[in-house]
Amino acid sequence: MIDEEMQAKLYQKMSAEQEQYRKWLLGQPPDQMLTHALEYAIREAIVEETKEGELPVTQIGPLLKVRKPLAEVFQQWQNHQVGYLEGIRDAYERSADAISYQQQQRKTQREGR
Repeated sequence: MIDEEMQAKLYQKMSAEQEQYRKWLLGQPPDQMLTHALEYAIREAIVEETKEGELPVTQIGPLLKVRKPLAEVFQQWQNHQVGYLEGIRDAYERSADAISYQQQQRKTQREGR
């Protein structure tokens, strides 16, 4: 799969994940919607960053392998204290690295059996 196709697939996967989150959020009481408003906005920014198409394949590949890549990137963004967009970009890199590391660990464990 070429880089552009991988980028498009990740964008589609994250967009679908965000749409599911949006539907859930709209079913919540107004006070809960407000509580989750920033999370929704950040997740939207993450999806938009994916659409821009500037992510290296080394970050896209691992994120495509997880069930909820948007949640993974958001969690990394949440745990990191830098500027808004820098945090999103850094969260991509850290998410991809963490996923790759976990997959390598599982592979090593399987081979050791």
